[in-house]
Amino acid sequence: MNALFEEYSSEVQFLLVYIREAHATDGDSPMPIGPLVEEPITLEERDAVASTCVTELGLDKIPAVLDRIDNAVNTRYQAHPDRLYLVGIDGRIAYMGARGPAGFSPAELELAIIEELSLIDEKKSQTKSETKKRGR
Repeated sequence: MNALFEEYSSEVQFLLVYIREAHATDGDSPMPIGPLVEEPITLEERDAVASTCVTELGLDKIPAVLDRIDNAVNTRYQAHPDRLYLVGIDGRIAYMGARGPAGFSPAELELAIIEELSLIDEKKSQTKSETKKRGR
């Protein structure tokens, strides 16, 4: 993800949304490795866990926000345990990756970014062409 961020952040707004903890010790899929945390029950606790996660995964450069404690974003985007999305300039979902970790594919996301940027460039070219025609 860091490579994608470095490559495309001048053209694409990246946002990491920290949703409910995937491997909380009191959850459905605890893992005996990595930071051992319980599922946060307050936004402050979620913030602390998210900060640890972002740091441990080396994602510090990517802007991050928190899902609400009621998990509204997670529910709406069916994002648990992790998922990649690309929202187009028109506000529509241009890419929805499969659920992670198996479906977490930065390579697929990159192809979607390239395609979306190409569509934007194409629209800009069409607009310039139409403007020139009207200006004659």
